[in-house]
Amino acid sequence: MSVLFGRALDELRGCLDKVRGSDLDAAIDEIAKADRIALHGVGREGLQIKGLAMRLFHLGLKSSVVGDMTTPPVGPGDLLIVSAGPGNFATISALMGVARTAGARTLLVTAEPTGGAARLADTVLVVPAQTMASDQGASTSVLPMGSLYEGALYVLFEVLILNLRERLGVSAAAMRANHTNLE
Repeated sequence: MSVLFGRALDELRGCLDKVRGSDLDAAIDEIAKADRIALHGVGREGLQIKGLAMRLFHLGLKSSVVGDMTTPPVGPGDLLIVSAGPGNFATISALMGVARTAGARTLLVTAEPTGGAARLADTVLVVPAQTMASDQGASTSVLPMGSLYEGALYVLFEVLILNLRERLGVSAAAMRANHTNLE
């Protein structure tokens, strides 16, 4: 394995080792009790959020990605999951405000727990990684820009799904049965 692979994997492990178990448990609790789940993220964070939406669907949960024509309205009993690695994006804050006004709960995934979006969230899952907001200086990641955060999201979301699958009693076969056959 090249030195760059090793450094990147070490950084991902270091980041994920710092995710607090209580934060992950709180996120799992929010997801498990939600009726419907809407998800949103911008840029490459949005790609990871879409992957999480897909896995939630595989678990048999009612999940949708904000912006899709089939996304239902949110209200009491529902959950909006958003990612704002650098701490805030205008679109994230706006969507959180809409969800809160409608009576839905909000779960924020971020690297910056003191950012503006965290003040709007019911639950915050902190992923302590470099983002575009912190990609300059002496202690930057070997990965460019916000890739450490985005890569950590992928692994974290897959582990979250494994924990949620166990909690909900969903088998691997049931998940596979929910996978599309239109590929």
